[in-house]
Amino acid sequence: MTAHAMAATGDPGLQPERTALAWSRTALALAVNALLSMRAGLVVGEPWLVAIGALLFAASGAAIAVGTVRRRELSGVRLVITPPRGALIGVAAATLLASAGGVGAVFLEGAS
Repeated sequence: MTAHAMAATGDPGLQPERTALAWSRTALALAVNALLSMRAGLVVGEPWLVAIGALLFAASGAAIAVGTVRRRELSGVRLVITPPRGALIGVAAATLLASAGGVGAVFLEGAS
């Protein structure tokens, strides 16, 4: 996937702001899932859930960094439309990790 850029012409509307806010919401959701996974791991005594929570917390920091970069890209003179491939893969991996942590926490709480 190559980055597509175009000249910013006047008012681009609210789309760039919504895109940047979406990255912020993703980072917040990852951080909340990280805290919940770490709490469940500490309560039940499962270190793998704590490790998943720590990884998710790191991923939320990366999502904040990508959101900041995207906000700058979308508000500049040239609009960079395509986000970095690594960012999309990272968000997909973090989402799968968060889902695995949530499912694991539910099964552990149910077994207790």
